[in-house]
Amino acid sequence: MSNVETEPAQKRCGPTRNEGPQPDAGQVEVLTPRDVPLGGPRAMRVRRTLPQRARTLIGAWCFADHYGPDDVTRTGGMDVAPHPHIGLQTVSWLFSGEIEHRDSLGTHAYVRPGELNLMTGGHGICHSEVSTPTTTVLHGVQLWVALPSEHRDTDRDFQHYVPGPVQVAGAELRVFLGSLAGSVSPVRTFTPLLGAELTLAPRTTVTLPVDPAFEHGLLVDQGEIHLNDSPVHAAELGYVPAGTDTLTLHNAATEPSRAVLLGGTPFEEEIIMWWNFIARSTEAIAQAREDWMAGRRFGEVKGYDGDSLPAPVLPNVPLKPRGNRR
Repeated sequence: MSNVETEPAQKRCGPTRNEGPQPDAGQVEVLTPRDVPLGGPRAMRVRRTLPQRARTLIGAWCFADHYGPDDVTRTGGMDVAPHPHIGLQTVSWLFSGEIEHRDSLGTHAYVRPGELNLMTGGHGICHSEVSTPTTTVLHGVQLWVALPSEHRDTDRDFQHYVPGPVQVAGAELRVFLGSLAGSVSPVRTFTPLLGAELTLAPRTTVTLPVDPAFEHGLLVDQGEIHLNDSPVHAAELGYVPAGTDTLTLHNAATEPSRAVLLGGTPFEEEIIMWWNFIARSTEAIAQAREDWMAGRRFGEVKGYDGDSLPAPVLPNVPLKPRGNRR
């Protein structure tokens, strides 16, 4: 899924804006989501925790949408027409349902629960995403990773990976990017990253060794998890800055809880993020928009029944700076 808002936010994200006190190593900052409709009168709604005013990046993770459980018989499900990307990787992860993916590499693949699809749109790629007819409940996360400057124009690519479950005391992990608890993903990324689904048994406390060079975000899908003693409710994201070598997660409930753990080394570059594009200047964004509308650069999605998404109108002022508090 992508950012198909008709009036996308203007963001220039970077690491050096001081807007108030920051959490110390091990302390938790809780980010609450905003509700976003993905186009149309029967739009599926998503909960967006990144980017927002309090924080725009966790490592190179720059976008996080959490959606469902969505009854597609009522909402119509997901039908995102072909649309473009530059300067990023898309990370698709489902808890239930199935999504058909087509892109301008010629990839025809499916997003299924517990299976990672990672698409790289450096210089330019386009794709479509449609929930399948057999899907009754759609539930998952869509994430973006910003590409560092030296790789921002890299070739388009697509990777698929099915991580096996890893059991630790009181929890099950599926590591789809990076490494955790001895499980290592083979998926290529351009900055050090961590991505894992965690399921905690009822009334369980788990302490996970993590890389102290990473900052981390815990996006809770179901239940309530105490992260380093701070409660993080369903749909919230708990942020922990770099400098800690363990994360302690506690599920006090009588039902299992589930979350997605994200991490990475702090991203030390400014980026501009608008619609489905990540670049380093307003001019680069404008050129990508022009190329998309003129049918250049991004290739073609074959097999989708319908027109491509038109790009929104750019504002007539430079995209405004905004970034993480440090």
